[in-house]
Amino acid sequence: MHSSQQHRIACNSLNFTGTVQHSLTGEVFATSISCAESTKRSQVRAADWLFDWHSELCRKDRQVLKIELLHEPSTIQGLISLADKGNHIYAHLIENVSWNKGKNKLYCGVAGNLFAAACKLSFDLKYDGVVSFVPKTQLVEHYQKTFGAKLFGPNRMFIDTREAMMLAKHYLTQTI
Repeated sequence: MHSSQQHRIACNSLNFTGTVQHSLTGEVFATSISCAESTKRSQVRAADWLFDWHSELCRKDRQVLKIELLHEPSTIQGLISLADKGNHIYAHLIENVSWNKGKNKLYCGVAGNLFAAACKLSFDLKYDGVVSFVPKTQLVEHYQKTFGAKLFGPNRMFIDTREAMMLAKHYLTQTI
């Protein structure tokens, strides 16, 4: 599954739409998932994130995707950093913005949309939808139950073709 070749993902292939659900009202909102390279620094306030996304956005070997609500396009709801490993997509980091974490999160489905976009990109690159990542230990069971991810070695997980197809169909409404 691991290849030493790594390529920068072309940004023009990274435009998807999906939906998230408001956790209190149940209302569904359309989303846009796209390349974050033109994102203004002010849209990624360090106080709203655990990871250093400013550093991640500067990396030449990775591509960062952002998810925004269509009716609120300047507010990023989540980010994922991806690399093309030559035979699968590797997710270096994934994070919901601070107000979309824990039991009091504002929107449900943010991470699901981001993983689904990574899977769709993997399909588009002829990698059978495969996406790998290293999870935080406390999230292993969550990723297994929610996304169908499987353990690969002691600390790596992957989303295989069948689960990738289900995620893409469940979360993504269309590609742009």
